[in-house]
Amino acid sequence: MGWRRRGAAGVVVGVVLAVGVAGCGSGGGGGKKGEGGGGDGGERNAVTVRLPKLAGQRLQVTAVWTGAERENFVKVLDEFEKRTGAKVDFVPSGDDMAGFIGSKIAGGGPPDVAMLQQVGVLNEFAGKGWLKPLGPEAKAQLAKNYSKGWRDLGAHKGTEYGVYFKASNKSLVWYNAQAFGNAGVKEPKTWAEFLKAARTISESGVQPVSVGGSDGWTLTDWFENIYLSQAGPEKYDQLAQHRIAWTDASVKQALSTLGQLFGRKDLLAGGNAGALQTDFPTSVTQTFSGGDAPKAAMVSSADFAAANISQTKAKIGSDAKVFPFPAVGAKSPVVTGGDVAVALKGGKAAQALLTFLASTDAARIWAQAGGFISPNKALDRAAYGDAVMRRIAGALIAAGDDFRFDMSDQAPASFGGKPGQGEWKDLQDFLKNPKDVAGTQARLERDAVKSFGG
Repeated sequence: MGWRRRGAAGVVVGVVLAVGVAGCGSGGGGGKKGEGGGGDGGERNAVTVRLPKLAGQRLQVTAVWTGAERENFVKVLDEFEKRTGAKVDFVPSGDDMAGFIGSKIAGGGPPDVAMLQQVGVLNEFAGKGWLKPLGPEAKAQLAKNYSKGWRDLGAHKGTEYGVYFKASNKSLVWYNAQAFGNAGVKEPKTWAEFLKAARTISESGVQPVSVGGSDGWTLTDWFENIYLSQAGPEKYDQLAQHRIAWTDASVKQALSTLGQLFGRKDLLAGGNAGALQTDFPTSVTQTFSGGDAPKAAMVSSADFAAANISQTKAKIGSDAKVFPFPAVGAKSPVVTGGDVAVALKGGKAAQALLTFLASTDAARIWAQAGGFISPNKALDRAAYGDAVMRRIAGALIAAGDDFRFDMSDQAPASFGGKPGQGEWKDLQDFLKNPKDVAGTQARLERDAVKSFGG
């Protein structure tokens, strides 16, 4: 694709992220107070960014977030309103952010600010002239608080457009500690151990793995984790940029490996048909609901699953625990994703919101609420409400710029980011019929050619 990012966009968090996330140590910071260290509560809540007074101005902000994620983001917007006097309207976009924004642009009424999930979409919008470059105040916050890798991800052809407000480690498996204990299984470190643990849990009377297959993006995460660990980072970058075909032998191997799970309906909560009817939030909550009889024992999900877990009675760190995605190849993969704030309209209010989102003040609000990690390196890790999230966030910052980004999020939206088409649909069809590896590869390649061109 002409607007595809290379370099920094071809990046995933290194092994450091996979180390220690299952532990629940204190995870304190090592920096100065208020700069990632262990400052006291007053300093953590101090105002670090000044915003203009915007009384009488109104902003419209759109994001895909629903449920607990939406509630927590609205807390951030409420604080912005309090400080500036502006009024902010949150408008949910649905999963098809690119389609939603495109329709609003065509109708002449785009939102002021959008939270995009895909690097590819940011570059597409910037290439079409739909985005407004960051102003000096937002750029100053980025330079102060973000590493070069995250700044580069929010730029197009050298111009900074986006603020990565929310990051995610997408290579985690959350599990029901009681279900594991009852089955007598331990946290698996390899794919073979993972499958063995799933079979043992199944024999104990609990369905092992919850898959939110009605949301196609969850299936891309399954594939990407296996592919990165098995094929390695160089192949990962090549496939992400469509420099190798989806008919490549490495894709066949990864799909065949994924088929070892998807091809065993007794290992999936609700079987294949049930998985295809389960959305992401339910895939998490059903793993931690039901007391002694949960509908599943584990779910592969990013750190933001913590927000969904918080809607159950399970306590993170004791009832709900987490381990790194098992190693399929030499080591466990770690894929990262993120939500980037961009301005679609000019004006002081939109730029003020981007400046706020680039600050530690905004990140702290959601960090305290839970289900969130920030790429903001200046955020005091003590802001995170539990030790598990502090460990995950600390490892993300420690990784610096040594990371790879979610593969489907790097692709054109028509291939990697739309419900009912492209990679999402092709992998849903694979979940329906995991034996059809060759057919799945052919469909993926056909759809990739349409989107990337050539």
